[in-house]
Amino acid sequence: MDDTDNHLIHQARQGDGGAVRALYERHAQRVYAVVKRLAGHDEALAEDWAQEAWVRAIRALPTFRGDARFTTWLHRIAVNSALHGRRTRSRKAGRETVMDDTYSVRAVAETSVLKIRLERAMAQLPEGMRKVLVLHDVEGYTHEEIGEMLGVTAGTCKSQLFKARARMRRLLAPRPAGDEPAEEEMAACAT
Repeated sequence: MDDTDNHLIHQARQGDGGAVRALYERHAQRVYAVVKRLAGHDEALAEDWAQEAWVRAIRALPTFRGDARFTTWLHRIAVNSALHGRRTRSRKAGRETVMDDTYSVRAVAETSVLKIRLERAMAQLPEGMRKVLVLHDVEGYTHEEIGEMLGVTAGTCKSQLFKARARMRRLLAPRPAGDEPAEEEMAACAT
């Protein structure tokens, strides 16, 4: 390992912000180059992934043992950050649909009432169901990833997601004809 890197790592571990900055300045171009190759021509995406790589590297710096060169260790973090970003991006893109140009925008009050109903329905879910629903349907994680995060099996995640979706359907079912939004919902929309 480079003596300068070795010294800077030691200082950074002691909480020296200047040493962290110096490590960044020495290796920022290399990290950016690595993630840029994985991001293609999307420079904004490469910048996001490079920033994520640095956040992860700085957090993990106390665990750096020096078995490999610092640049190799940092390169691996950068690659993993970019690959994670790519997986997340592709999962989200797979769930998006293109809207045609004739799509009409709903009235603001109607959208606000729907948002309030959705938040209230989510609040009525048991915590486990709510976590799985958000992690899977909103954040795009797989059942295996959610299982690791929550310390449960992938099968448990699937079951919780199935139950959460069923309960949300019941809670958000269309209201009977003539059942207007409550005044408190409309008042909340006005604010």
